Amino acid sequence: MSYAVSRLDWTDTSLGTIPTPRGQLALRASFGSGLTTRAGDPPGRVWAVCDRGPNLKVKIAMERYGLDLLAPLADVPGAKIMPDPAIGPTIAELQIDGDTVTLLRTIRLVDESGHPVLGLPDASSGHVVLEPVFDIQGQPIGPSQLGLDTEGIAALASGGFWIGDEFAPALVWVDAEGRIVHRLVPRRVDHAGIEGGEPGLPAIAARRQINRGFEALTLSGDERSLFLAFQSPLAHPDEDAHRRARHVRFWRLNAETGEVTDQYLYPLDRPKSFRRDRMLGQFGREDIKVSEIAWIPDNGLLVLERGSATTKLYRVELDPQSILQPEHLDIRTRPTLEEMSAANDLALPVLAKHLLFSSDDIPEMSADLEGIAFLSPTDLLLVNDNDFGVEGAKTSFWRIRFDDPLWS
Repeated sequence: MSYAVSRLDWTDTSLGTIPTPRGQLALRASFGSGLTTRAGDPPGRVWAVCDRGPNLKVKIAMERYGLDLLAPLADVPGAKIMPDPAIGPTIAELQIDGDTVTLLRTIRLVDESGHPVLGLPDASSGHVVLEPVFDIQGQPIGPSQLGLDTEGIAALASGGFWIGDEFAPALVWVDAEGRIVHRLVPRRVDHAGIEGGEPGLPAIAARRQINRGFEALTLSGDERSLFLAFQSPLAHPDEDAHRRARHVRFWRLNAETGEVTDQYLYPLDRPKSFRRDRMLGQFGREDIKVSEIAWIPDNGLLVLERGSATTKLYRVELDPQSILQPEHLDIRTRPTLEEMSAANDLALPVLAKHLLFSSDDIPEMSADLEGIAFLSPTDLLLVNDNDFGVEGAKTSFWRIRFDDPLWS
């Protein structure tokens, strides 16, 4: 399929600076974790979400900013440094006019009492593995009573939003002003592995790999179905299965009740096909992620599959023959989908995919593209995640204009 690619005009807003031994750590606004449009909005109106807030790996904090006092944390698995924990989950309303992106307003997520939601690990998520978090002085930061790592977003015609959270992982419904109305988390299981009867998501969702929860969300055109994709194969029953598997779970949910109605398997590409990532160094199965999905009318999805430097866009059709049997949502089922995938012994249907675009063919495009939203049947908006500028990255918006419409 032929297309043209152009970069749009945008400048990140400064969120301040933090002094470090090697100069200033400049923080920038970040709205690249997810994009969506809302039915009934004016043309060019787009909604975006940032993730939990600025954070760095210990090694980068030491090498880039000279924060050697963090050396004792270098061997703490998964440790993250949050230089300004007050910066947290936020929605942005954007307007696309011609080749320019304009920020109209931001909406900070708040709890039922109106207090800002923080991007710290959630205290209620003790049933999953969470990253240990420290401040810039190396002191541990305790979990929040309602912490969210917001990644995916879907806007409702009524004015609210569904938002995906990587921590629990959770699906969060917020109203038009950003107040959390409802939160769906994985159900707990007893000693026999039997799920509780409380409302929530299948317990198997808690087997997400650390920092690889709900990254991609989209609504069907009639808003009856909510689709989500895990970022990577589950660590089910263990991390070895996650590292070696090459299929990702996609769910269709009843958007009113939150019940999972269908489960699909999406096959990830082989690592060797991510050319730009391979040129940068070692790159394996565990480095491939699904970061965004967008609804295509007539029962299809556009899927953003990526490494870091390489981003691919695939079209999949949600063929009823690809729906998996319900037992594969049961946390007790063995072998697991991930075990079968890792062993190349998967005798189950998978979604067929058709490549529409690869950033390997457009060398000037940004790395870490995470958000997509359709502006029309021919125009697609993409954005990278600048990680709040902690490593110097800036936000870049890109438009892909396909010669032929993706739906009629």
